[in-house]
Amino acid sequence: MTMFNRNDKTTDTNAAAPAPPPSVKPEQPPTPAPAAPRPQAYAQPIASGQAPAVSHISKALKITGQLESTEDIQIEGEIDGDVRAVSVKVGANAKVKGTVRGDEVQVSGQVEGKIEAKKVILTRTARMSGDVIHQDITIESGAFIDGHCRPEFGKAAPPLAKPVHAPKPSSAEAAE
Repeated sequence: MTMFNRNDKTTDTNAAAPAPPPSVKPEQPPTPAPAAPRPQAYAQPIASGQAPAVSHISKALKITGQLESTEDIQIEGEIDGDVRAVSVKVGANAKVKGTVRGDEVQVSGQVEGKIEAKKVILTRTARMSGDVIHQDITIESGAFIDGHCRPEFGKAAPPLAKPVHAPKPSSAEAAE
């Protein structure tokens, strides 16, 4: 008993005429199966009236380099570089080594570097080593800061002092 037969012969003994040959189709190269689509990262503009999106840096990520966003950033991992966004939140287990800039910066984790923001919030679990340049600052009980706090954010640099020169003697005084 054969289950698979490569011959195209029929086993019917009652048929008087031979079976017609199988139709031959032109051989086409096998088409590969479409691969599963890979997710693509892309930016979408925010429609008016929607809350701004937040970019999350998870605790599993360690990033070396500069981060910039026109929206908000929530950091739970480690960043070795500067961070700039509208709002930056450094989570309780997060670490940032570099300058953090934004309209609002909230620190619950560690920052080694400078913070420049209109509004700065250091929560009770914050560990800050560096200067804080701000307009408004909130430091909760238990927060650690090793640096200077300067309420100078947004102020223009003072004009450089011009050197004072002795007045030149007038021609009448020089003649005497």
